Amino acid sequence: MTTDTAPAPATRAEYCVIACAEAWRGDGEVLAGAMGPIPTFGARLAKRTFSPDLLLTDGEAMLVGPDGTVEGWLPYRRHLAMVTGGRRHVMMGASQIDRFGNQNISCIGDWERPSRQLLGVRGAPVNTLNNPVSYWIPRHSPRVFVERVDLVCGVGHDRAAEAGVTRFHGLRRVVSDLGVFDFGGPGRSMRLVSVHPGVTVAEVRAATGFDPVADGGPEGVPFTREPSARELRLIREVIDPRGLRDREVRG
Repeated sequence: MTTDTAPAPATRAEYCVIACAEAWRGDGEVLAGAMGPIPTFGARLAKRTFSPDLLLTDGEAMLVGPDGTVEGWLPYRRHLAMVTGGRRHVMMGASQIDRFGNQNISCIGDWERPSRQLLGVRGAPVNTLNNPVSYWIPRHSPRVFVERVDLVCGVGHDRAAEAGVTRFHGLRRVVSDLGVFDFGGPGRSMRLVSVHPGVTVAEVRAATGFDPVADGGPEGVPFTREPSARELRLIREVIDPRGLRDREVRG
């Protein structure tokens, strides 16, 4: 005889997977460009649950199912067509990000003589100006959430407006290990819309290099939604049975 038992409470990492998955809710048939383990797990969870039309890639030349089974060929030219045609929603990382969503992954310090060289600009400008973009920040700190980025790679709302290139520009969400932001603040600035259980608004503000607008006020910001029992089972037994999520986010 067997009995059903309630799943163990969700971990911080699992709330982050849920929050990343929610970024693709309602997108329809678009390519999920998930960069990093937790965004990848989020995209796979979204496809298995509330976004079945979402397209997943192996990161190279194939479209794949949630279990990695090859479903189609995605040549580079076709991938670029999806990017420039707005048919991709990418979740990138950021070494720095400011209140308007300007992102830096290139260098720290003066670009003529930086104190640290990073990835380079890469495809961040094209991504942000041509298709929807969200961000995943596994270590929320004032060194990442800054008042002004040292070099603009991904284009934020203020700079897109100044340059008159807002037609296909769209920043959706910023998910960190502390909470979730959108860009519903003044001038399309960052707004805190949820904190993960166990986190306070004061903690988020202390870890942010600017004062973010808090949706509902300091005491009214809701918690990131609870995963269902089915979602927890999928995360733990199907999507990430090796527990790689806990290496990226602890707690």
